[in-house]
Amino acid sequence: MKSKIIPLLCQEEGTELTPYHDSLGYPTVGTGFKIGPAGVPLNNYTFSLTQPVNDVWLQSLVDETMAKMLADEEITEALQHCNQPRCDILTSMAYQMGVAGLTGFHKMLEAICDEDWEEAVTQMLDSNWAEQTPERAERHAEVMESGQWAPTYDFE
Repeated sequence: MKSKIIPLLCQEEGTELTPYHDSLGYPTVGTGFKIGPAGVPLNNYTFSLTQPVNDVWLQSLVDETMAKMLADEEITEALQHCNQPRCDILTSMAYQMGVAGLTGFHKMLEAICDEDWEEAVTQMLDSNWAEQTPERAERHAEVMESGQWAPTYDFE
């Protein structure tokens, strides 16, 4: 099965070619590209992206995120127990929180290594991440538990 990380991130992050404030108040552009510290006025950012530039930037950030994930032993071990949808969910989490944020989910990663999907979901949803983005966390948890995109996402 081919990775769906790009359509997943486009759906979860949305794509705005002009700067906007994300849900936590960070200036952001494109497909969730944080471009400054929280609370900075948007009039400090006097540019917009084209879709082709956004697409290249997104792929570059995904590639960088995946390389950092594979450099972490605990994440790499967990990925070996995941099918493609579950790998994409972990990549999406790392894209959103940073790889350092994903490494904080020790109990979730341990549950994944044990292929205890219910416990992995419990650990995902018992987090600050799930409190900050509850709908995304619920969607990601559904895929982590089932190992299937549908019916949660419609790009299978």
